[in-house]
Amino acid sequence: MTELILGVITFLTSTIAGVVGIGGGMMLIVILPSFLPLNALIPIHGLTQVSSNLSRAIFGYKDVKVEVIPKFLLGSLLGIGFFMGILSFISLEYVPLFIGIYILLSLWSAKFNEKIKRYENYYLAGFFQTGLSMVVGATGPLTMTLLLKDYKDKNVVVATGAALMSISHILKVFVFMYFGFVFFDYIGVIVAMIIGAVVGSWTGTQLRDKIDGKKFVIILKVLLSALAINVIIGVFI
Repeated sequence: MTELILGVITFLTSTIAGVVGIGGGMMLIVILPSFLPLNALIPIHGLTQVSSNLSRAIFGYKDVKVEVIPKFLLGSLLGIGFFMGILSFISLEYVPLFIGIYILLSLWSAKFNEKIKRYENYYLAGFFQTGLSMVVGATGPLTMTLLLKDYKDKNVVVATGAALMSISHILKVFVFMYFGFVFFDYIGVIVAMIIGAVVGSWTGTQLRDKIDGKKFVIILKVLLSALAINVIIGVFI
């Protein structure tokens, strides 16, 4: 019964992510503690997000901007290595606060964008998104915010964002395997969630065509802002 419930929930969250490119994974990680032990939470969420994002990128492969992938991948590898090395020495308690503030300023402040533009690139996005994804649940919006500035086509933003988030989650899964997490112990739940994620990605990709490009940008900006505010509030609660 748990497998069926999680499969349906993953389908719904993956469909949302398929339409607007983000939000599904964050909704899922809020729901999972009711069904899984805490030590299994991030590894299983990460593996499910690999299937959700990778399938979304495959369904929209024609819209993926391949030129940004090597930059993001290099940044991601450096980020994983760096944060694995320092995790035991520093407190990351306030990292979500800075991520939330950055996203809000980046989305709504022209002056901030003018000043930050020279420092924004896919190397840094990969470094922070992937490195911090091991401990912070809200790193996906970092890349989506950058893609929304660089590309106006909704399909390009969603498909490329999915490809980049796939890299983050794949590397994260390898890290958990390295540390000895046994995914096979949860094979029933994982299979159900992967099926839900892939079918949800396909459904979301079909529904995305029904949304006008200008409306899509507004919806994505509002959703990113809501996620950022939620992350900031979470630091203080």
